[in-house]
Amino acid sequence: MAQQEVLLPKMGESIAEATIIRWLKEEGETVELDEPIVEIATDKVDSEVPSPYEGVLTKQLYAEGDVVAVGAPFCEIGSEGGAPAAPKSEPKIEETPAPEIVAEVIKPLQTSNGPVAGQASDRFYSPLVLNIARTEGVSMQVLETIPGTGKEGRVTKRDILAYLKNPTEVAASSRERVVEEKPAAIQPQKSAPKAVSVSLNKGDEIIEMDRMRKLIADHMVMSKHTSPHVTSFVEADVTNLVEWRNKVKGPFQKREGEKITFTPLFIEAVVKAIKDFPMINIAVNGDSIIKRKDINIGMAAALPSGNLIVPVIKNADSKNLLGITREVNDLAFRARENKLAPDDISGGTFTITNVGTFGNVMGTPIINQPQVAILAVGAIRKKPAVIETDQGDFIGIRHMMYLSHSYDHRVVDGLLGGSFVRRVADYLESWDVNREL
Repeated sequence: MAQQEVLLPKMGESIAEATIIRWLKEEGETVELDEPIVEIATDKVDSEVPSPYEGVLTKQLYAEGDVVAVGAPFCEIGSEGGAPAAPKSEPKIEETPAPEIVAEVIKPLQTSNGPVAGQASDRFYSPLVLNIARTEGVSMQVLETIPGTGKEGRVTKRDILAYLKNPTEVAASSRERVVEEKPAAIQPQKSAPKAVSVSLNKGDEIIEMDRMRKLIADHMVMSKHTSPHVTSFVEADVTNLVEWRNKVKGPFQKREGEKITFTPLFIEAVVKAIKDFPMINIAVNGDSIIKRKDINIGMAAALPSGNLIVPVIKNADSKNLLGITREVNDLAFRARENKLAPDDISGGTFTITNVGTFGNVMGTPIINQPQVAILAVGAIRKKPAVIETDQGDFIGIRHMMYLSHSYDHRVVDGLLGGSFVRRVADYLESWDVNREL
């Protein structure tokens, strides 16, 4: 029987490893070509990995709960009487976005979300390893000394569990390496805040957070620890925008077979404003600022569960309004059908969230690290407003909305953050009611 190793396929930008959740095939079972053999989890999606071969699953190289590096073999499949069928160039996987993802989860350029808040490291740690470290009270200083057996010396789940089982032995084996590497001086850190003790009352229900909810919580706290948030608010008169959409939505749906929502209109205005203020489209890496060439806009989309996920429109500045509309509709549809791929929710450089969907007029959104800004668009409401004309001012009924712009005050000052959101409002207010689509 010829044996063939099955490698963990690439699953999108920034994903370096995955955790095995459940084996769908046991050793000795027959496997068909493209039949799912294992369910895995990353920090972005849960996925089923199909087999690139047909034959018999002869060996599982990892147990459930183990972490596997992308490109590493995780099982072996054998076939009778000769070599197995040649694998596909890039096995596709059926992705199921985790329903609780609220914001785009991407690895920060500099790991500052370790067990000790604010302590930075150039070494990559997976969310699973960081969660274990936080739970067990392992500081970043100690985590840095644990030898890693993963790709490029990364610490795997197995490594940190081995440390927790026998910290003295692992520390002794790594002491020589730590001395030789002569790490930079570490500033004294305050101990992590203790969890608040919560009393239970009669009838209270305890609901355990699942894996993704814990991950989301960590990323939200990390973002607030990383970036000093400031939010600027602008009220915009979007009457022309509303009237234009009301005029074109019927013919557009008849011609294209799909709806035109306000989302692509907001995205186009944001892209124009980013071109005017490119220092909004940046990221922070230590003491350096990375100015992004591409403009990739993340947009919040509702999942069937009512939760949100943030697919990304890549190179939005190279698309016209029709192209943005089609991509918005496609991503929103695939989000509802749980058919987004890992690459669909990665690589964003600026994010838009529509709090108006919930009837809210404004919000204070949390930045998607390592981005430095996020825009919340509120509900559009009819309000009396002062209208200035050459003949004088008068009161009229207008369609008004609030824009809420949260930004990282380390690198975006009030002048830039406030000017940017004002420019977005200007583009929305000056919408041409005679525009063709």
